[in-house]
Amino acid sequence: MLSKEKLARINELAKKSKSSGLSIEEAKEQSALRKEYLETFRATMRDTIESVKVIDPSGNDVTPEKVQQAKKGKFLN
Repeated sequence: MLSKEKLARINELAKKSKSSGLSIEEAKEQSALRKEYLETFRATMRDTIESVKVIDPSGNDVTPEKVQQAKKGKFLN
């Protein structure tokens, strides 16, 4: 998870971009922060999906095969 300071900086740069524009250094910083944010988001989402177990009303495990394989691969690494 990104720190509150980094999230605040992302928002600050976005507001400045809309109002007065960014310098080259600020644009590079914004790009790097966005990339870090997306990597963190994707990793968190992947972990969440891989930890899901789907059970039907009859009590049977109907977790998609792709999720089961991803879960097995994660534990083998």
